[in-house]
Amino acid sequence: MIWINLFWTFFKIGLFTFGGGYAMIPLIRSEVTAHGWAETEEIINFIAVSESTPGPFAINMATFIGRTTGGIPGAVCATLGVVLPSFIIILLVAGAYDKYKNNKLVNGAMTGLRPAVIGMIAAALITLGIEVIRPKDGIGIVSTVLSIAIFAVMTFLALKKKNPVMIIILSGAVGAIAGYILDL
Repeated sequence: MIWINLFWTFFKIGLFTFGGGYAMIPLIRSEVTAHGWAETEEIINFIAVSESTPGPFAINMATFIGRTTGGIPGAVCATLGVVLPSFIIILLVAGAYDKYKNNKLVNGAMTGLRPAVIGMIAAALITLGIEVIRPKDGIGIVSTVLSIAIFAVMTFLALKKKNPVMIIILSGAVGAIAGYILDL
């Protein structure tokens, strides 16, 4: 039955992929094409739609592929399949953490992990920031200055604890208006 296949396939993807949704792309492509559920070009379209909709990328991909393959029940099965491994693992980790949170080794590990996580987030911010702000292939200095200005204003608003949703909407609106006016 297709629903069981969708659940089991996405369960394996969720269980054996570390590093988030983007790390799942090669395994999703491999599994989905092997089952004949989609061609590579369709998977690229799934990626585009999943990236441009709210929510976690991996869940969006599973839901979209499940829906196109097995209807609404297929979407539910694929989504549950991709989410369940993380859900089970984090329940076990949270239970163990709660039991051992006062242990010196666990406290030491958490102390060591905190700066590593912040470093990884900072590295992603810098890497992506350079891609957004740096002029490339036909994008000139006006676009770069505009990107820096939007970043500066939105950072200021975020530091002033303004509503994040409004900051995102405002950023998109300013970018769309500038793109339309300046033909970026």
